[in-house]
Amino acid sequence: MQNRDKLYINGQWVTPSGKGKIDVINASTEEVMAAIPDGDENDAAAAVAAARNAFDRWSATAPADRAGFLKKIQEGLKARSDELARIIAGEVGMPLKLSAMIQVGSPITNFGIYAKLATAFQWQEKTGNSVVVREPVGVVACITPWNYPLHQIAAKVAAALAAGCTVVLKPSEVAPLNAFVLAEVIDAAGLPAGVFNLVTGTGPVIGEALVRHPDVDMVSFTGSTRAGKRISEVAAATVKRVALELGGKSASVILEDADLAAAVKGTVNACFLNSGQTCSAHTRMLVPESRYEEAAKVAVEVAKGFTVGDPFGGSAKLGPLISEAQRERVRGYIRKGIEEGAELLAGGPDAPQGLERGYYVQPTIFGKVKPDSTIAQEEIFGPVLSIITYRDEDEAVSIANGTLYGLAGGVWASSDERAMQVARRLRTGQVDINGGAFNLGAPFGGYKQSGHGREMGAYGLEEFLEYKSLQFRPDAPALAAGAPY
Repeated sequence: MQNRDKLYINGQWVTPSGKGKIDVINASTEEVMAAIPDGDENDAAAAVAAARNAFDRWSATAPADRAGFLKKIQEGLKARSDELARIIAGEVGMPLKLSAMIQVGSPITNFGIYAKLATAFQWQEKTGNSVVVREPVGVVACITPWNYPLHQIAAKVAAALAAGCTVVLKPSEVAPLNAFVLAEVIDAAGLPAGVFNLVTGTGPVIGEALVRHPDVDMVSFTGSTRAGKRISEVAAATVKRVALELGGKSASVILEDADLAAAVKGTVNACFLNSGQTCSAHTRMLVPESRYEEAAKVAVEVAKGFTVGDPFGGSAKLGPLISEAQRERVRGYIRKGIEEGAELLAGGPDAPQGLERGYYVQPTIFGKVKPDSTIAQEEIFGPVLSIITYRDEDEAVSIANGTLYGLAGGVWASSDERAMQVARRLRTGQVDINGGAFNLGAPFGGYKQSGHGREMGAYGLEEFLEYKSLQFRPDAPALAAGAPY
């Protein structure tokens, strides 16, 4: 068992002001695997003060030097990748092999991407008699979720550091241990004191203190839409920038001419990854009425391949959910689907056979789901797929767009061109064309109540930058020379 009793503030591991502890629970054993500090407002204030004091110097650091630090962090994470994979498999429950590839591999890659972007990015440009420069927004509070903990941390922290911002990170208290390893790696990389700070605790205490603080210039948050609304309300008092990546209820639209077997398999995979604990999961599968029976049969067969079990056992494709509360929430939605008359094709609310211990849920598929039903409208965040039928393309688009969310989705057709025609009609931030793979260089974020702002690649870097226009006389030598800034 790990006991973390210090926070990382101003380049040092310090004793927190908050005296409480938070237990971290292993999702597959239900046993306490660690304890972390339950920080308070004083801890948040100390971290913000450190970040504020470090900002002027860090923001003036050459992009190439910032890139050098990011590269060192990438190398440090790579050296501890096996350790991180095991930590996250315990915290979150993703099977170890997948944890190593996705939960650890992606953030390591992201630090490398931002190391390159720091030097390749166009920090200024001429337009008319002006030179437009890009400058860091300031002190950033990064508040991150538990489902892809280190990945979401890297998407924010690496981009913010590349931009020249200083950071206060508050990771999810449910899956925080990976963040402590990152802090150790950052410390070993020699990042100047105060540029990165780690505080742990709950959202209503540490989170709100950071969002409320007048010296925090920006909040970057990933989590539930409910929490995102609260952050927007609190942040409005100081008119700070807010970037939100929130919930989703993404639709996979399978058109009449699609390769049905490939489309259904791809959709089930996109729904069940990480036991469905993915904000962009394709949880609604839209199929033509005439192909429903065939699609349902294929979906059930594919679901049989998603074995549930110990994430460290080597054979399971799905591990447990993150917590008892999440397990009961998902089971409640499954019961609701049955109550509302959906056809239960696979799975159900009972624990998987032989897995009474651990937060396990059966991968579940519902058929003939009404588009306006609870399980078709609300984010479940578990391995639950709803199959919905449609009569024509217009109805399919209407159903796909008919939720509060707009984060992701997919379109399957006989050709990419045909799929793109429908994809352009979807009000959502990302659309996978015929099973297109996730791209760390493409912007990620949503429409509607899935949030605003984008992460990943150059688009994610831009979120942490301000524009400044420098106006010159038309004959100014500085303008002619491009006004180095």
